[in-house]
Amino acid sequence: RGLHDVSMGWRERQSVGDAEGDSSQARRCRIDARSDSGTLGVKFGIFHELATPRPLTRENEAKVIRNALEQVRVADEVGFDTVWAVEHHFLEGYSHSSAPEVFLTACAAQTEKIRIGHGAVVCVREMNHPIRVAERAAMLDIISDGRLEFGTARSSTWTELGGFEADPDRTKQDWDEYVRAIPGMWTQERFSWAGNCFSMPERAVLPKPLQQPHPPMWVTVTSTGTELDAADRGLGCLGVATASLQAQERRTKEYHRRIQLSNPMGHVNDKVATLNFMYCHEDLKTAAERGMKFLGQFGLLNSHLLFTREAYPTTGYQSLGGISAPGGSKSGGNPGAAYGVPEGVCIGDPPAIIDAIKRWESVGVDQVNFLVNACEALPQDQVLESLRLFAEEVIPAFRKEEPTEPAGHAAAPSGRSET
Repeated sequence: RGLHDVSMGWRERQSVGDAEGDSSQARRCRIDARSDSGTLGVKFGIFHELATPRPLTRENEAKVIRNALEQVRVADEVGFDTVWAVEHHFLEGYSHSSAPEVFLTACAAQTEKIRIGHGAVVCVREMNHPIRVAERAAMLDIISDGRLEFGTARSSTWTELGGFEADPDRTKQDWDEYVRAIPGMWTQERFSWAGNCFSMPERAVLPKPLQQPHPPMWVTVTSTGTELDAADRGLGCLGVATASLQAQERRTKEYHRRIQLSNPMGHVNDKVATLNFMYCHEDLKTAAERGMKFLGQFGLLNSHLLFTREAYPTTGYQSLGGISAPGGSKSGGNPGAAYGVPEGVCIGDPPAIIDAIKRWESVGVDQVNFLVNACEALPQDQVLESLRLFAEEVIPAFRKEEPTEPAGHAAAPSGRSET
């Protein structure tokens, strides 16, 4: 594959001007995720925390990473759209993904089509300098042939912030400065900055990313209100905490209304993604037994996290920021309810999962990302079988065909390329 053969057509969708800080220009060249869904439907990703079982041996860590890479290779082969990897530090068992840029480089080197989701870089000065963030992300975009999705975050646990001696009252200001400065580093030949978080004299920040004007940018959303921060800055909404269908619909509507008024520093990404749990099996009962096993394991790990609001007197974190499944439902519209599967969770047989995804699609979600295992609770062969069955039975239900030529229109001449 040629280095400039940019996957998924992002170059064509984004190359409208050079977008070097002109906010009016940026508003004119928005990425319209909803126009994408007219032909592709909902997109699907797999989401890696690299949760590791005890005992926390080097062998177990290596096994988790090897299995995750195999899952990514299979996901690429069968038609998933994106792989995401988080950045976490010091969270024993819950997440050993402290160097996601390295893991994602391996993903890029071992795949061909799947997009590479940095989900997300912690934009806090004590953890990652913004210049290094821009440089590493640009290199990853080149290595992946223009497949990078660039997520941003500010961390939510005291274990991480305290470990780096970061000030929780400053993290939002740091993040805001990063997402405003980094697009300029990517798009301007030379860049300088004078801010509260960092300053730099005029320099050429190299290399530049392959995608033009730059990779799509996101912010992780763990609590109500962050989607508005995303909209105001023209960033995609990367949900990494579960929400009810009703809450998701309300927040998505307000996000899309508000992003039309945004004054972004870079190219606008108006996509909305949500996080879910997925296990697919032909038998609904078997799917529930296996899927709820790893969901429960992950929920237990999440409950042990020490969130910043619990440990530090700060107004910078208004809510807890964990990933957990919504409560169970006995609704007649939830096929898995009889087996304890919460409403909207993608654990079940293919028809049950299709029904759940259609509900998320109906409230405006553009992409559903899945946790597919936790702490090796499921054997690897079961995880891979689930991915393959999902791709065979579920994905086609959301891959809408391109519109055909109206009756009476002549067919394209032989040799003409179709889009």
